[in-house]
Amino acid sequence: MPKMKTRRAAAKRFSITESGKIKRSKAFKSHLLNGKTRKRKRNLRKGTVVDSTVQKNMRELIPYK
Repeated sequence: MPKMKTRRAAAKRFSITESGKIKRSKAFKSHLLNGKTRKRKRNLRKGTVVDSTVQKNMRELIPYK
């Protein structure tokens, strides 16, 4: 059986924590920032964990990371 290919777009956007969860950055931080509060922009800087319902699908995209 051949090796699975890693989806490069996903590999650039997601990383795996030591506990095995998949980490991602938050959206809505690239433009139109005038209308967002300082607190909201500050919270968008932090990373977060991918939802548990999607983790299995994400594993197939980045199998060796």
